Amino acid sequence: MRIGVPRESFPGENRVALTAAAVTALKKSGLDVAVERGAGNAAGFTDAAYEHAGASLVSRSDVFSTADILLQVRSIPPETSTLHRGQVVIGFADPLGSPDAIRALADAGVTAFSMELMPRITRAQSMDALSSMATIAGYKGVLMAANHLPRMFPMLMTAAGTLTAARVFIVGAGVAGLQAIATARRLGARVEAYDVRPAVKEQVQSMGARFVEFALETNDAEDKGGYAKAQDEAFYRRQREMMLKVVAANDVVVTTALIPGKKAPILITTDMIEAMTPGSVLVDLAAERGGNCELTRADQVVVHQGVTILGPSNPPALVPNHASQMYSKNITTFLAHLLGKDGAKKPSLELDLSDEITRETLLTRDGEVMHARVKELLAAVTRA
Repeated sequence: MRIGVPRESFPGENRVALTAAAVTALKKSGLDVAVERGAGNAAGFTDAAYEHAGASLVSRSDVFSTADILLQVRSIPPETSTLHRGQVVIGFADPLGSPDAIRALADAGVTAFSMELMPRITRAQSMDALSSMATIAGYKGVLMAANHLPRMFPMLMTAAGTLTAARVFIVGAGVAGLQAIATARRLGARVEAYDVRPAVKEQVQSMGARFVEFALETNDAEDKGGYAKAQDEAFYRRQREMMLKVVAANDVVVTTALIPGKKAPILITTDMIEAMTPGSVLVDLAAERGGNCELTRADQVVVHQGVTILGPSNPPALVPNHASQMYSKNITTFLAHLLGKDGAKKPSLELDLSDEITRETLLTRDGEVMHARVKELLAAVTRA
């Protein structure tokens, strides 16, 4: 069985799905690995390293034509002209945001799996690529803010006087938010954080930040997977009203609020930005989904009345070496799950749809869309 790793073609994508170190483990398990020449260059993994680990270096066309299983960071938009029936494709597929692309994968006859849909259960923690990439995003977001802020983060007592610590406000205390808190604290900032889910208060406080509480009804704010649920516009309006004073009092705001499959909620308004001190910085880690700030423009630096707004659409790609290392671990662990762990047998793909991990991540098979939520989205488009 041959594993294929193509170079990522999405604009600005510097990650690679498989590191050279992971090739060695796959080879030991009886798998052949073909890597497109130059696939890991942007992440610091050379062709020589892959070759030394036992991978075959081939052309892009050879990767797609000979691989039984393709490992990708981004599997959409699908390169349907190069895929062949029966092939397996694993990667980030944006299934809830781009259902038409999933239908294209089904039409191509491939068996596709989505890394985004990994269930949040204990058995799947080592396969949870969303959490891995959110860790990178939270870290990088704070560093970007520190780079643009015209002052330092820590309090310093010097012969030239005392420099007060920067004040940082993190909106959203999921994986990205908690890593942002940890990074800002390491840099010496005073940090406070807010999340619509009251259950995360203890996590925020354990990181050394103050948890901001608003008088809002939040009993239905979290889904069974631990993600924040979308709220109605009246809720967001009340939340914005209460948040204005907090935002205005901080030097840096980092927003991380995302709802799976939906446009990011607008949490930071123009009025809030205008209430901030000139020189302040906002980093919007939800920029790829439209942003949490109404002034955010993906991958652009916007300056409004002296406040800098950054909207990186793919923060993990800005730290491609470690992002690739983490993603490679996630995807190879998932691959091992799909292939089974019986050392007496050669690796083979025998899908057990009674298993939650396999069932929830499976998008397409035998020319059909298999995932219930994606089918619902496609049916809604058809009805419209």
